[in-house]
Amino acid sequence: MSGAEAPHLLVVDDDARLRALLQRFLAEQGFRVTAAADALSARRALSAVAFDLVVLDNMMPGEDGLALTESLRREGQDVPILMLTAKGTPDDRVAGFEAGVDDYLAKPFDPRELGLRIRTILRRAAPAAPPALAAAPVQLGSLWFDAQRVELRGPEGVVRLTGGEQALLAALAARPNEVLSREDIAEQLGTPEAGERAIDVQVTRLRRKLEPDPREPRFIQTVRHRGYVLRPGL
Repeated sequence: MSGAEAPHLLVVDDDARLRALLQRFLAEQGFRVTAAADALSARRALSAVAFDLVVLDNMMPGEDGLALTESLRREGQDVPILMLTAKGTPDDRVAGFEAGVDDYLAKPFDPRELGLRIRTILRRAAPAAPPALAAAPVQLGSLWFDAQRVELRGPEGVVRLTGGEQALLAALAARPNEVLSREDIAEQLGTPEAGERAIDVQVTRLRRKLEPDPREPRFIQTVRHRGYVLRPGL
């Protein structure tokens, strides 16, 4: 987000009526809103504007929301994505997180909850104000995680992380060598309803970006029946 400007959201939904309602509600909540009717229009908008967050419908004709999310993440697009869909089972939520969304809200939904979810994601993605005593960066092999900048950097520069991956790594790095339950992690990520499998998916995605061998993790370790622990080191 830039300066004091209101966050700029991209709403993508093929339902013209719902799209208009979302535009109006979110504008009333103080957001700047641009709308797109399909994945192609969304791509065009994303190529022209640096949005703060995308509210994305899943079930669209042609390229659906999951496919669009996966494609954007492969291309290095790390804009936060909140997915809206009529599919609300735990398996559907896990599929969304596997694709790379930051949060998932099933239809029908309360507009007030949508606003709260959006603000939670934006707070998570915003740079934190530096404390009086800055925490030292955490070393993870050849990578360093700077908790103040919420930035993972390696020999080749910054490693792109989604908002959810940044929040997950920040939560673990804030309490290194301490086991955090999945429930604790979900609370810190602002997604207590996501479920254990969704947290597992986020961990798996993060491991792919920082572990030399994600199948034998050195830094984000699983503690059976308890949760996850970050083990910094060379």
